[in-house]
Amino acid sequence: MQITANELQNQLGRYMDMAETYPIVVEKYGEIKSVLISNTMYEQFLEYEDAYWANKAKQAEKEGYLGLEATADLLKEEAN
Repeated sequence: MQITANELQNQLGRYMDMAETYPIVVEKYGEIKSVLISNTMYEQFLEYEDAYWANKAKQAEKEGYLGLEATADLLKEEAN
Protein backbone atom coordinates (compact mmCIF):
# COMPACT_ATOMS: atom_id res chain seq x y z
CA MET A 1 0.00 0.00 0.00
CA GLN A 2 1.27 3.47 -0.82
CA ILE A 3 0.08 6.60 1.00
CA THR A 4 1.09 10.24 1.34
CA ALA A 5 2.86 11.69 4.36
CA ASN A 6 -0.28 13.73 5.11
CA GLU A 7 -2.40 10.57 5.18
CA LEU A 8 0.08 8.98 7.58
CA GLN A 9 0.07 12.05 9.80
CA ASN A 10 -3.73 12.19 9.90
CA GLN A 11 -4.29 8.45 10.45
CA LEU A 12 -1.13 7.16 12.09
CA GLY A 13 -2.86 4.60 14.30
CA ARG A 14 -4.71 3.08 11.37
CA TYR A 15 -1.56 2.71 9.29
CA MET A 16 0.42 1.34 12.22
CA ASP A 17 -2.20 -1.38 12.55
CA MET A 18 -2.07 -2.07 8.81
CA ALA A 19 1.74 -2.28 8.93
CA GLU A 20 1.37 -5.34 11.16
CA THR A 21 0.24 -7.19 8.02
CA TYR A 22 2.17 -5.53 5.19
CA PRO A 23 4.56 -2.62 4.56
CA ILE A 24 3.13 0.87 4.10
CA VAL A 25 5.08 2.97 1.56
CA VAL A 26 5.02 6.67 2.43
CA GLU A 27 5.31 9.26 -0.30
CA LYS A 28 6.09 12.97 0.15
CA TYR A 29 5.93 15.46 -2.71
CA GLY A 30 5.53 12.58 -5.16
CA GLU A 31 8.66 10.77 -3.99
CA ILE A 32 8.89 7.64 -1.84
CA LYS A 33 10.46 8.69 1.46
CA SER A 34 9.81 5.90 3.97
CA VAL A 35 8.36 2.48 4.55
CA LEU A 36 6.39 1.70 7.70
CA ILE A 37 6.78 -1.91 8.83
CA SER A 38 5.84 -3.85 11.96
CA ASN A 39 8.37 -4.51 14.68
CA THR A 40 8.15 -8.21 13.80
CA MET A 41 9.16 -7.48 10.20
CA TYR A 42 11.94 -5.19 11.42
CA GLU A 43 13.31 -7.84 13.79
CA GLN A 44 13.23 -10.39 10.96
CA PHE A 45 15.12 -7.96 8.74
CA LEU A 46 17.78 -7.55 11.44
CA GLU A 47 18.14 -11.34 11.69
CA TYR A 48 18.61 -11.60 7.93
CA GLU A 49 21.14 -8.79 8.01
CA ASP A 50 23.10 -10.44 10.84
CA ALA A 51 23.12 -13.74 8.96
CA TYR A 52 24.32 -11.99 5.80
CA TRP A 53 27.25 -10.32 7.56
CA ALA A 54 28.14 -13.50 9.47
CA ASN A 55 28.33 -15.30 6.13
CA LYS A 56 30.52 -12.52 4.69
CA ALA A 57 32.85 -12.80 7.71
CA LYS A 58 33.15 -16.57 7.23
CA GLN A 59 33.97 -16.06 3.55
CA ALA A 60 36.62 -13.48 4.42
CA GLU A 61 38.13 -15.82 6.98
CA LYS A 62 38.35 -18.62 4.41
CA GLU A 63 39.99 -16.28 1.90
CA GLY A 64 42.45 -15.07 4.52
CA TYR A 65 42.83 -11.77 6.27
CA LEU A 66 45.63 -9.78 7.81
CA GLY A 67 44.88 -10.38 11.47
CA LEU A 68 44.90 -7.86 14.29
CA GLU A 69 48.62 -7.11 14.51
CA ALA A 70 49.15 -6.81 10.76
CA THR A 71 46.09 -4.58 10.46
CA ALA A 72 47.32 -2.34 13.30
CA ASP A 73 50.77 -2.08 11.69
CA LEU A 74 49.23 -1.23 8.31
CA LEU A 75 47.05 1.47 9.85
CA LYS A 76 50.05 2.96 11.65
CA GLU A 77 51.98 3.08 8.37
CA GLU A 78 49.05 4.76 6.59
CA ALA A 79 48.75 7.35 9.38
CA ASN A 80 52.38 8.43 8.95
